[in-house]
Amino acid sequence: MPTARTIAGLIGPTLLAIGAAMLLNLGSFPAMAKQIGEDPGLIFVSGVLLLVAGIAILRVHNIWTGGWPVVLTVLGWLAVVGGIIRMFFPFRAAAIAATLGQRTGVIATGAIVLLLVGAFLSYKAYSRD
Repeated sequence: MPTARTIAGLIGPTLLAIGAAMLLNLGSFPAMAKQIGEDPGLIFVSGVLLLVAGIAILRVHNIWTGGWPVVLTVLGWLAVVGGIIRMFFPFRAAAIAATLGQRTGVIATGAIVLLLVGAFLSYKAYSRD
């Protein structure tokens, strides 16, 4: 459990910050998504970083039983798969990012999901048992 709390203590606040920043910059997202859609190299590099982060999580926490820590394992696997997709298909991923980035409703929904998951993980990491 200490490993799960440590990982949650890193991922939770990070997701909270990402979600809040997304909502704060919601009006700028179409322009940012357009730029990302024109730079598959950026998608590739982000895929490498995401893959490394996912592997790091799974190396220390690949646990499929025991309640809430499973969320961390799922996030680790999503990072690995997302990283691989971005590395192997950077042009397709850039096109998807450009398309989805024009839909502020999708961005806002994603931001809210990140806020909720981040809040949950932060609570689990920093609350007393």
